[in-house]
Amino acid sequence: MIYGIGIDLVENARMEKMLQKWGEKFLSRVFSAGEIAYCGRHGQSSLHYGARFAAKESFLKAIGTGLGRGVKLLEIEVVSEESGKPSIRLSGGAREFLEKAGIEKIHLSMTHTKNYASAMVLLEK
Repeated sequence: MIYGIGIDLVENARMEKMLQKWGEKFLSRVFSAGEIAYCGRHGQSSLHYGARFAAKESFLKAIGTGLGRGVKLLEIEVVSEESGKPSIRLSGGAREFLEKAGIEKIHLSMTHTKNYASAMVLLEK
């Protein structure tokens, strides 16, 4: 049974401006060390940060709480499975919400172009 669906679109130019303006302060508040390492390995890191930011926002929309209601962006981490498929790993309040809601599976799809990054999350009970 579907619990929730979330989708988000990020303008990569806006993400690039955020990175230039706030740098490490922004990164450390939004992304895990693993996400920072992954994105930092790419020439156009803003494309990868944008896709991960969209995934985090999509997850929040799928659970229906929004930001600041017990779930923090740092508790939502995009990781790559061995096959390269992206998935979400949760901690803290995000993990607690998932367990209380009885959500058993998280589906994640991400994409990006030069101008935009997007992600969609589907949650299954």
